[in-house]
Amino acid sequence: MKSYLDLLRTSGVGRIIAAQLTARFPSGMLSLAYLLHVEHLFHSYGAAGLVLATTSVGQAISGPLTSRWMGRWAMRPVLILTTLVCSATMIVVALLPAGVPLPVYMAVGLLGGLAFPPVQPAVRTIYPKMVTARQLTPLFSLDASAQEIIWVAGPVVTTFIATQISTVLAILIAAAFCLGGGAWFIFSPEVGRVRIPRSKRAFGKVLTRPTVLVVTVVGFVLIGACAAIEASVVASFGEGSVESGAVLAVFALGSLVGGLAFGHAPVGRWSLARRMIVFVVGAVFSVIAWEFWSLTAAVLIAGLAVAPALAVMFAAVSSSVKFSDTAEAYGWVGTGQLIGAAAGSAIAGVMIDHFDAKGGLAAAAGFAVFAFLVPVIFVRALPDLRGRDASPIPDTEPVQTLRP
Repeated sequence: MKSYLDLLRTSGVGRIIAAQLTARFPSGMLSLAYLLHVEHLFHSYGAAGLVLATTSVGQAISGPLTSRWMGRWAMRPVLILTTLVCSATMIVVALLPAGVPLPVYMAVGLLGGLAFPPVQPAVRTIYPKMVTARQLTPLFSLDASAQEIIWVAGPVVTTFIATQISTVLAILIAAAFCLGGGAWFIFSPEVGRVRIPRSKRAFGKVLTRPTVLVVTVVGFVLIGACAAIEASVVASFGEGSVESGAVLAVFALGSLVGGLAFGHAPVGRWSLARRMIVFVVGAVFSVIAWEFWSLTAAVLIAGLAVAPALAVMFAAVSSSVKFSDTAEAYGWVGTGQLIGAAAGSAIAGVMIDHFDAKGGLAAAAGFAVFAFLVPVIFVRALPDLRGRDASPIPDTEPVQTLRP
């Protein structure tokens, strides 16, 4: 824990972590808030699913695109524009009068997805300029662990407000987090001090970097497996049940604990594969789990590997691309994870319909095995950072550093 305490004592680190978590908090609220709100209006989960789908498509398209824009027009202008537009779309969805046709909600959702602020790529581009080489991998781990707060607290807050008060208020609170947290992050000194050089490479060219491509694929199947586990747990105990909520909380807690416990470990070529072995064990165990406690133990084991694996992936990407390409690279990784979440949920849903919850967990185990095999087969594409700096490859032009 000493390495994390040293990190938090570093100038600006605690502030930037808290600011970016606040700005990203709507990520844990919006899907559920839209689902409950649109279903309430149209009395159809299918209608709600269409709005969520268009929003997700927008996010998938915008991730690498808006991230690249930060190198062209600087971080603050892009973040300000996207934050204002995205929060405005949330407010519009919440306040549209009764009787507005579904395609309008879908169009506004698509616009909101396209304008989703690239806070995550921005902050992970800033991190290497804030800390020493020795501190960077633990910082990525702390970031990956801390984001579990979003996925645990966000749905809880949304469910309580939407069911006890109003679905409109739930969306408006998400918009308030987007605006307030976004402003906190955007006007943090670190965001103004870091300039991303304009990339000389064509858009999408960063995906030809073997490390970026491998990490994007692993992120796709890892998050797909997590989404399949979550859907299967809900199917096992019923939506809104205490048991499903408890199991999913343990899943997130395992990720948080794993990230903090193993985040300081050196990153070698086999680090990602070793973490994926733990995830595979938990995912396979979940298929044969027979009741609440055994399933809880299984997802705890799987969860222990999630944040540590993400930390390795972030460090691998950071060390393998030029600084001007880091934001776009993280944008592609985020898009891969977003598509993976949608694919995992969809495939698990089909399997649950045909084979009950065990079918969904079997799908998750299949995703997990794939997530293990990719870094094994393509191990040479992953960097060995033991004794090396995980910072991005410098560009030719000087870049201001924030390190003390």
